[in-house]
Amino acid sequence: MSVRVRIAPSPTGNLHIGTARTAVFNYLFARHHGGKFILRIEDTDLERSRPEYTDNILSGLRWLGLNWDEGPFFQSQRLHLYREAVEKLLEQGLAYRCYTTSEELDALREAQKARNEAPRYDNRHRNLTPEQRAAFEAEGRSAVIRFKIDDGREIVWNDLVRGQMSWRGSDLGGDMVIARASAEGIGQPLYNFVVVVDDIDMQITHVIRGEDHIANTAKQILLYEALGAKIPEFAHTPLILNQEGRKLSKRDGVTSISDFEKMGFTAEGLVNYMTLLGWSAPDSTQEIFTLEAAAKEFTFERVNKAGAKFDWDKLDWLNSQYVHNIPVDKLTDLLIPFWETAGYTFSGGRERPWLEQLVSLIAASLTRLVDAVAMSKMFFTDAVELTEEGSAQLQQEGVKATLQSIITALENQSELSADSAQEIIKQVVKEQKVKKGLVMRSLRAALTGDVHGPDLIQSWLLLNQIGLDKPRLNQAIN
Repeated sequence: MSVRVRIAPSPTGNLHIGTARTAVFNYLFARHHGGKFILRIEDTDLERSRPEYTDNILSGLRWLGLNWDEGPFFQSQRLHLYREAVEKLLEQGLAYRCYTTSEELDALREAQKARNEAPRYDNRHRNLTPEQRAAFEAEGRSAVIRFKIDDGREIVWNDLVRGQMSWRGSDLGGDMVIARASAEGIGQPLYNFVVVVDDIDMQITHVIRGEDHIANTAKQILLYEALGAKIPEFAHTPLILNQEGRKLSKRDGVTSISDFEKMGFTAEGLVNYMTLLGWSAPDSTQEIFTLEAAAKEFTFERVNKAGAKFDWDKLDWLNSQYVHNIPVDKLTDLLIPFWETAGYTFSGGRERPWLEQLVSLIAASLTRLVDAVAMSKMFFTDAVELTEEGSAQLQQEGVKATLQSIITALENQSELSADSAQEIIKQVVKEQKVKKGLVMRSLRAALTGDVHGPDLIQSWLLLNQIGLDKPRLNQAIN
């Protein structure tokens, strides 16, 4: 059997991390079996679908490395297929036109509520005579299309994550609307129907989606049968939860993939983390995975039933592992957009060779790419901002004379190097009869504004190359 899976986002918002994690599982399963990963855009919600959301979804999947084999297919361009399928069910007597008004449905629900009954359609128009239909149409009523559901039917399937599942027809809310009303006869086909028609047409073998779709599965199985199609296998994956154990939502802050990108997460780090949100490798100690490595190991036997809590600390740690292994030239390319967004300019000696030296200096301290903005601010501004500790250091006895000695020594240097910088420090320690620690801390405070930070000598060399070391030393003295 050739595996064919699909990811089918709706362009009513940006690519959500829940949808992206579902895409990851589909991608890994397809690659594990040498199958096809298909992209379908479910844009039949004409009021809420937006082209910019479609663009966001496509770019987000590409950024994550989830390259699809077929598509994107757009449901809005496939309406003829859905209407043909509706006509087929009508002709076979498996669906019918229902003329019940919204007021009548409201009255039905209120009566059921008063009796403490679950809301359901009572199938009142299932067996209308031609004369009754004509009478309703003469009143000016338009009809939705309903699919007949046998209340006595038990729908059973073996879920690849959850095992055997069973649903009673009587629990499905009565005959299901599969197309809206329209003066043209068949209106806009609805979600549960169109996904089945699409999956049949695209020969989908496995439907892999979040557990919030379980309630749709029984209805969809009945539709597969009615349309004479082979029923795919289903796998309902655990939801992504917040720290309180509720489904992760916009209220929890960042949820879209483009937001994670803006926050400085790498595509590799984020997709690695999503792989582990609900799945574990056979070697439970292994946590660093490329998509290719994870695909070799991926099976649904190791997908959890329980929801997966989102852990920012774990994501940060995984991201840092990838950041620390990015070559300097590539890391520089990744950091430049963050510096540009912060308003930093690349002039006055801050050209590519200098930038790569800066990246080499701060790379080991980065967790997220955006961290580079704060870490490197002192290299892009003329004056430094003193921290409390930095200010206290510069006020200590002997510091001004020490810094003046460094300035004097610098004036006798044609070009500063790591070796000559070390020699200047040794010389000042001897001349001023102070401890090396005082010289180092004072030099760092004067150059960077703080007593903590990246390697002092390399920081000094970078500042010297752009002519900022002497002005800062003079500023500290004054």
